[in-house]
Amino acid sequence: MKKIVILSILALVISSCNEEKTDSSSQETERLNTIEGTWKMVYGEIRENDSLDIKDLTKTDFVKIINKDHFAFFNQNHNDGNGFYAGGGSYTLVGNKYTETLNYTSAEAIRGHSFPFTIEIKGDTLIQHGLEEVKEANIKRNILEKYIRVAYGQPG
Repeated sequence: MKKIVILSILALVISSCNEEKTDSSSQETERLNTIEGTWKMVYGEIRENDSLDIKDLTKTDFVKIINKDHFAFFNQNHNDGNGFYAGGGSYTLVGNKYTETLNYTSAEAIRGHSFPFTIEIKGDTLIQHGLEEVKEANIKRNILEKYIRVAYGQPG
């Protein structure tokens, strides 16, 4: 009888240890899969009509920062301030459907517009693609952007 009680207690202890490992492993996976954090673009392309433009990232840094409900991005040339631009606003994320609403930008023609994208997160890589369309600004282009994670968002 004494052996059964000891074995039962031992089984309970081992079982609870395994649950903790699963929980922490699940939390780490969730943390890796979150969109929140700081991301640096490593590839960008724009398809417009019959042309393909691939962003030259050897001379510039493009960074996107995403928190719980807002995003911001900026582009900075390595050698000078020419070509600097930035923007930001709110976003929604439902499953893999990510929609940015550009509330802050110097480009008035696109301020206030929403841009729907599909995203995929693979480890430390964020892939974002979709159609950017603003009829008033005569913009209609498909984009594909790939980012690597530079930093994680703040723990919940």
